[in-house]
Amino acid sequence: MNYQIRKAGVIGSGTMGGGIATLLAGVGIPVVLLDLPARDTKPGDSPAKRNTISLDNLGKLKKSRVPAVFEENDLTLITVGNTEDDLGLLADCDWIVEVVVERLDVKHDLMKRLAAVRREASIISTNTSGLSINAICEGQSEEFRTHFLGTHFFNPPRHLKLLEIIPGRDTDPELVKFMAHFGESVLGKGVVICKDTPNFIANRFISIAGGFGMNYAIENGYSVEEIDNLTGPLIGRPKSGTFRLADVVGVDVLAHVATNLYPAIPDDSQREILRNEKMARATQFLLDNKFLGDKTGQGFYKKVTGAGGEREFWALDPNTLEYVPPSKARHESVGKVRKMENTGERIKALIQESDRAAQYVWHLHAFYLSYASKMLGEIADDLIAIDNANKWGFAHEMGPFEIWDAIGVRDTLARMEQDGYSVASWVKEMLEKGCETFYQRGAGGTVLGVYSPKAKDYVLVQPDTNAVQLTVLRATGKEVERNAGASLFDMGDGVLLLEFHTKGNALDEDIFRMMHRAYERLNTDFEAMVVGNQGDFFSGGANLMVLLMGAMNQQWDQVESMLTAGQNTLMAMRYSPKPIVTAPFNYAFGGGAEMTMHGSRVVAHAELYIGLVEFGVGVIPAWGGTKEMVRRVISPAMLIQNADPLPPMQKAFEQIALAKVSTSAMEARTMGFLGGSDRIVMNKDHLLAEAKKTALQMVANGYSTPARAKLYAAGRDVRSALGMAVYTLREGRFASEHDAKIAKKLAHVMCGGDLTAPAWVDEQYFLDLEREAFLSLIGEPKTMERIQFMLQNNKPLRN
Repeated sequence: MNYQIRKAGVIGSGTMGGGIATLLAGVGIPVVLLDLPARDTKPGDSPAKRNTISLDNLGKLKKSRVPAVFEENDLTLITVGNTEDDLGLLADCDWIVEVVVERLDVKHDLMKRLAAVRREASIISTNTSGLSINAICEGQSEEFRTHFLGTHFFNPPRHLKLLEIIPGRDTDPELVKFMAHFGESVLGKGVVICKDTPNFIANRFISIAGGFGMNYAIENGYSVEEIDNLTGPLIGRPKSGTFRLADVVGVDVLAHVATNLYPAIPDDSQREILRNEKMARATQFLLDNKFLGDKTGQGFYKKVTGAGGEREFWALDPNTLEYVPPSKARHESVGKVRKMENTGERIKALIQESDRAAQYVWHLHAFYLSYASKMLGEIADDLIAIDNANKWGFAHEMGPFEIWDAIGVRDTLARMEQDGYSVASWVKEMLEKGCETFYQRGAGGTVLGVYSPKAKDYVLVQPDTNAVQLTVLRATGKEVERNAGASLFDMGDGVLLLEFHTKGNALDEDIFRMMHRAYERLNTDFEAMVVGNQGDFFSGGANLMVLLMGAMNQQWDQVESMLTAGQNTLMAMRYSPKPIVTAPFNYAFGGGAEMTMHGSRVVAHAELYIGLVEFGVGVIPAWGGTKEMVRRVISPAMLIQNADPLPPMQKAFEQIALAKVSTSAMEARTMGFLGGSDRIVMNKDHLLAEAKKTALQMVANGYSTPARAKLYAAGRDVRSALGMAVYTLREGRFASEHDAKIAKKLAHVMCGGDLTAPAWVDEQYFLDLEREAFLSLIGEPKTMERIQFMLQNNKPLRN
């Protein structure tokens, strides 16, 4: 059967349900979002009154500190209603997902009601975090059960990668394949197929393995703060560590999960972890006092104002149940390994030490790996699923079997069993057969095979043909040129890749030098080029230290040379005779934004946070960023006869002067950073491959150099209007004197300098104005203060 999802229904509008609805709307799928009718209302009341719950929850998501909505217009795709009056709105939905309270009786009743309104062959799923999929659909028709499955998103749905798909006994296998593909390609998720067992994979691990970590800490005298320092980036996990993560998730949520899980796993030898006496005492204290974590402002941590007025985070002492001031525990073992880049090697070295930090990390992992070995076969049929669920669900760098390979399976087995951590017999059988690792890897760490206890041998792993891995390209000799700042790779099919690898991917002379080399290779050896990387973010912008040193030493010729080189390099990209596709993701600030905009086409990851943020360090964009805002936002508006230049000018001016950063690639499009022909990719793993496809398509379509553009210079009158607005802000003390000085320079450039009347000018005219304004600002003492502060504190100074 051919499945498709053109319209969806979501029942339950809370953080999770509403988040799923906004995710679907973000990829262009219309959504019906239903919740209970508001209390004290009756059928016939106005929809605004009757649907208050759904409307309020949607409003909260719109204002959420962690953005749930990609772009405000997405909300127009969401139709709000309630489950008493509007269930009929689901009749033409291709997929209906329920996200209601975790009670089997409630879900049972809802399934009966959905069966009466859904169309035949429509997909029905539950977002339950642990209830039985088969139990939820029990009593429904065979046709219903065939189209029913679990789709367990993680909160917040937009940002967390994991999607657990849980088939029921009667689920159509083709539906499972379709939903896995849909989740991966359309929603950008990492999909793991789970068995219908309590809490599936990820939540089973966070409950049992996470519970062990907390219990061991309390039983052995470790502090909350100490454990979070040991269980964060040091071992390849997020900064939230263990107890801080509990505050983020919610103490009440974790307690509820543990309470429900305990009776559901009578045969799990580790279930008593869920009822540890000391941990239960601390948890009950938090619950009784409604110290539930971030949602109530206090949990295992609370904010305290220090003696000097500074903000401090005091941690709960689980034994005394009192909050204690922060202390910096230092461990010799951590100092020895902290600077090791490879996480697996770092863990391996750490557990070989003997101090209390090393002992905790050893016992944490020994239990984790032991438990993982015993869960294989029960909760998932392959160990890759267990690894991926732990990585994607909790942003861990490595899964348990990957860690075990890194620290040595054979090397650790005897120590684990000596310390009471027994392992599944299949692990020993694997070693007896001479298979020393769970994974077989090729060049660049590519997974070629994985051990299967069922086959008692390695089984082939099919590569993801939609993914490009730079580690593999490098390991297989595809890196064709390299310097300290950048590399060139042959992606195959005539496509060249330019990768940055400076600290923070800051743009500097080495990168520009390699870019010119890339243009030479592109003209002679390749048909198209992609600019991208697989670091933590695309680019943090220009190398501020180089600019600061030049200004402090009054080396104005050197600073101007750097500006000119940047402008010329990016203009050469813009007018390349062959297509150059930029592939930004995560942060693309300042020069990174300018690099993005000068490509022939942009293929961006949906989670793109892009902005011209130079104002924050006391200058204006001068590698063509200001010019591009004029080209992209102002000039198109002025092609309309008798158009008013002030609205588009104000929009572009405010974006730069307020250093606005997009909250998504979709919003970046409305801001002008992306154009109508640029693409947005949901799955970051596929970004470089999709950029390559776009580049090749442009070649196939006969790409040619774009015509030189003329840009609208608004002239003196519009500049005066902007100047008056700046003066008003300064007088109202909404802007500092130095802010006003920078803003006036920006207005001067954006309006075309000293032109007395509007005119259409070439791009170089604006580039010259950019460069002149930048040079006049970089030597200002307050600008240098701002740059120094940014370099030292990674945040802007307002002076």
